[in-house]
Amino acid sequence: MQGGPGRNRSTIRAMPENQEWRGKIGKLSEEEMAEFLAGNPFCRLGCIAEDGWPYVVPCWFEYSDGGYYIIPRERSVWARYIQRDPRVFLCIDDSSVHNRRVLVKGEATVLEEPNLGGRWVEIARRMSVRYLGEHGPEYLEPTMVEPRWLLFVKPLKTTTWQGVQWAERYKHASW
Repeated sequence: MQGGPGRNRSTIRAMPENQEWRGKIGKLSEEEMAEFLAGNPFCRLGCIAEDGWPYVVPCWFEYSDGGYYIIPRERSVWARYIQRDPRVFLCIDDSSVHNRRVLVKGEATVLEEPNLGGRWVEIARRMSVRYLGEHGPEYLEPTMVEPRWLLFVKPLKTTTWQGVQWAERYKHASW
């Protein structure tokens, strides 16, 4: 593979012999990304606080309708930050040795301000089961008296990676 800006950086290289421990190397396919996001990895959402500093919070998410639903609690200060400035960044990854990751630069829209019984309820029910299994409803139902926001993050740029290997663009030898 030739170095330089014109090469295809998403190409997945053949794994060297006896290095299965590295996992599959390279960009996730659309199917791999959808499968990964349908699991239960946490999302770290970055937004911009009132003082201009980054603010990062772990949260549950649902990937559907071409973007990411996020449900902050009414008093989540970061929901107000996003209401003021919709620029967000999502980091969704796993902690396995293969470290699959989906990084999203996006714009958030407030679909619902804090309320009880909004569209967020059905999404929260699905999230509770996805993240907590059969006990998800036991966690969620007692909190249904607490208002929540409903945000939707529209991806502007998505970057994915998997495996234990540096992408070619990070290696000096590829310049």
